[in-house]
Amino acid sequence: MPKKKSQKFSDQPELPLDTTPAPAPEPVAEVKSAPIVPAASVPVALPGGPAVFSPEPRRGGKTVQEEDSPLAHSYRTWFLDYASYVILDRAVPHLDDGLKPVQRRILHTLWEMDDGRFHKVANIVGATMRFHPHGDASIGAALVAIGQRGFLIDPQGNYGNLLTGDEAAAPRYIEARLTPFAKDVLFNPKTTPWQLSYDGRNREPVTLPAKFPIVLLEGAEGIAVGLATKILPHNFNDLCRAAINHLQGKTFRIYPDFPTGGIADFSEYSDGERGGKVKVRAKIEVRSKYLLAITELPFGSTTESLIESILAANAKGKIKIKHVDDNTADTVEILVHLPAGSDPEQLVQQLYVFTGCQSNLSPAACVIQDDKPQFLGVREILKRSVDQTKALLKLELEIRLGELEQQWHWDSLERIFIEERIYRRIEKSKTWESVLEEIREGLKPFLRQFRRPVTDEDLARLTEIRIKRISAFNRFQADEAMKKTEEGIKETKASLKNLTSFAVAWFEMLQEKYGKGIRRRTSYDEIEQINAAEVVSANQRLYVNREDGFIGLNWRQHEFVQECTILDSALCLMRDGSLKVAKVDEKVFMGREIIHCAVWPKEGDVNFYTMIYQEKATGKAFAKKFQIGGLSRDKLYPLVKSEGSRVVYLEVSAKEKDMPKSVHVSLDGRSGARIRELDFDLTHVPVSSRNAKGLTVTKWPVKDVKRTDLTLG
Repeated sequence: MPKKKSQKFSDQPELPLDTTPAPAPEPVAEVKSAPIVPAASVPVALPGGPAVFSPEPRRGGKTVQEEDSPLAHSYRTWFLDYASYVILDRAVPHLDDGLKPVQRRILHTLWEMDDGRFHKVANIVGATMRFHPHGDASIGAALVAIGQRGFLIDPQGNYGNLLTGDEAAAPRYIEARLTPFAKDVLFNPKTTPWQLSYDGRNREPVTLPAKFPIVLLEGAEGIAVGLATKILPHNFNDLCRAAINHLQGKTFRIYPDFPTGGIADFSEYSDGERGGKVKVRAKIEVRSKYLLAITELPFGSTTESLIESILAANAKGKIKIKHVDDNTADTVEILVHLPAGSDPEQLVQQLYVFTGCQSNLSPAACVIQDDKPQFLGVREILKRSVDQTKALLKLELEIRLGELEQQWHWDSLERIFIEERIYRRIEKSKTWESVLEEIREGLKPFLRQFRRPVTDEDLARLTEIRIKRISAFNRFQADEAMKKTEEGIKETKASLKNLTSFAVAWFEMLQEKYGKGIRRRTSYDEIEQINAAEVVSANQRLYVNREDGFIGLNWRQHEFVQECTILDSALCLMRDGSLKVAKVDEKVFMGREIIHCAVWPKEGDVNFYTMIYQEKATGKAFAKKFQIGGLSRDKLYPLVKSEGSRVVYLEVSAKEKDMPKSVHVSLDGRSGARIRELDFDLTHVPVSSRNAKGLTVTKWPVKDVKRTDLTLG
């Protein structure tokens, strides 16, 4: 039975309804098919069950009755209607034929126009607009996308390039026609359910009677309201073998095969269901110490986007290359030239980590079935598609059997009518009823030879045989035609009796006819996770502007700190006793008056810090020893107890035994202290946390602090 369709919405503002009856459509040729069903609104249960809100406005504390607000019903369900329309009629493919509505209408138009020759795409787009109410741009883009794959539409002209991302030429410059494969597996008016088009002037298929899992062959991607679908493309021969295995009751596995090739890891594919993940990589060859070649792309990228990501990584210092050449034509060839002294194997790893040479895909196989979206695995999609193919093949065989039996019946009637000269019985008949009665009387002795009753329609058809045909009747030829028809009936009945074998033979025929030369382009292997910190090169130079409080990479006009990588973080201590860790970048503000700057170790800081600071509130100076411990980036940590304090001495030691034992403290000459020089023993200061206050050194303002012990190793 034909499926109901959701109500069609145009992109134009809604106009008042016109109650004038529309003119009746022109009659079309009678075709044996399901009845035409007009499109109707179909409610859809969205994932998560979106609620439909129906607010009740109030006036003066009283609810306004529905009859007082004529638009209330319209906007009470508008969102659900729109969501249903986008899901059913725009973004998600149907399981029956694997096509979105715009794709189905394009292919149906091409089938109507088909004469074996190419047609201008501009003409195809215009003809498709009889069925598709959303403008020519979406039709042209969808046609080009199908043509680029080449399974259903045979392209001629500049259809762009999947590898480089180049766009196709304008529709007036390119041509298209159906492929023989599309004609074999998609079209049969006798088994197609039909419906009226959006304006009621034409009829279009609800779904095409597809006898192949097109949605898995072509792949699909779309974003609807509340859900999205992403079905990855598969290899033609893999699908044929999987379909045969299913029909024979065997288990099977199918993995995607991308037109751009590459390497894929399907260990987390999860049969294409939501939550699965596929890692895809470019194929990179090491051709010499100074040259790498990218020969296959990860799915979803182009040579242009890939080169842009490589150049961006080089500009940010994540990788170091000389330049990139793009020699892509029919096959991918991106040449990456390396500077002297580079390690090509390490650079390959860096390309996977820091550029678009590796990416993750998140499949979510969603299709329309029974007028609602369903999330299925690709194996379940293939099983249902193959089962539908088997049912369609059975329906076609039953139709063919009926046609053959009808042909046998008519050939038998014609032979007896002519051989027994029954046509002479009607020469003297003066009324139509008497003509039929004479023919019926003449056939009575032969009625047992027929396989079904002889009807008045059969008798009327006998009267339409021309004298020329009667005079040229050849009994031998008639017998041969009867034998051929009987053989067809016998063969058709045998196929119906062994339907599974017939379906297996169907897929074997498709593979033999169309699968030659179609090999897998994507190799699959488990892709090991690369630790970016292990492959990144220390090719950056960290600089610091102490006075203004900035750090940055490759500032030659400021103070050099040390070599680092683009993934490193920097640690800074400021004069006010604050501490901050931030990721290195071109320019980062840390804090005013930086007194210590270093790269923050990835495994954590193990240095020992000795600090003397002076509080503003009490005027006292304190000495403390500490280790920093764990920190969060971009957060300011205080190392002093009160605001306004000032660090007067700081020393960083790699080991605890290297920490200063004593210091000489010089006090400010303007202070009231009688003794302005003193030595302070730091051995009594314990190593504690960074939040410790420390031991008091003096209550007077400190001018200078110098280390006095000799353990400086």
